[in-house]
This record gives sequence, C-alpha cells and structure tokens, in this order.
Amino acid sequence: MTKYKEYGIIFLLGGTIYSIIEVVSRGFTHWSMTLTAGIALMIMYHHYAAHPDEGLLSKCMFGMVTITLCELISGIILNLILHWDVWDYSHMYLNFLGQICPTFTAAWFLISVPGAYICEFVRLHFHGNGEAVTEHSAV
Repeated sequence: MTKYKEYGIIFLLGGTIYSIIEVVSRGFTHWSMTLTAGIALMIMYHHYAAHPDEGLLSKCMFGMVTITLCELISGIILNLILHWDVWDYSHMYLNFLGQICPTFTAAWFLISVPGAYICEFVRLHFHGNGEAVTEHSAV
C-alpha cells in the first residue's frame, strides 16, 4: 500500500504543479495535461529513485526526453486522433506533427530541475537515505 501512496503523491504533485504553471503562463489548462504531467513525473520518479546518485544534468536530460515523449503520445491521441485541439505547435520552428517542438523540449529540460528535487524529496520521505529503490521494491 505504501507504493500506491508514494506514486499517488508523485502523480498528484506532477499534475497539480504543471497545471498551476500552465494556468499562470497560458491562462488555462486542460485536464488531459494534468494526467500527462502526473504520468511523466511518475516515470521520472521511478527512474530517479532507481538511480539516486545520477547527476542533475542527467536527470534533467531524462526528464526532458520523458516529458517530450509523453507530450508526443498525448498529442497524437488527443489532438490528431480525437481532434480535441488541446495544443498546436505547428507554427513553431522544427515542430513534429504540431505536437512537439525544440522550444518546449528546452522548457521541459528546465522544468525537470524542480521535478528532480521534488522526486528526491518524496524518495527521501519514503525511503530515507537508504539504498536506491530496486526493481523489486518499485510499484
């Protein structure tokens, strides 16, 4: 039950914090972005918990790729298949299918900095200064 609580907290933190950032910067958000952000932070958390000694630069690179892939998958489903038009980057330089672009990929690198610290804080809360979370102990 502790794992469900641990990952639930990470999911809620990721979704809530991202939604607040988006509302402040864009004026609104969509519930699907809350889910996408929660899932992305859970993936990041699992990786970071398994590699607690990984440097911040590596964590941010992993976070950037994770968030970009989550955004691409969500965009293909929500925007291209379901036609919900949650976002459209087609006007952005070097965009891919209007769903991801280098500008936002760079932003995801930056947003991964606090994300890494949030993950570390939660990991320490649940696991203390002990060893890395192993595959057997995760989810």
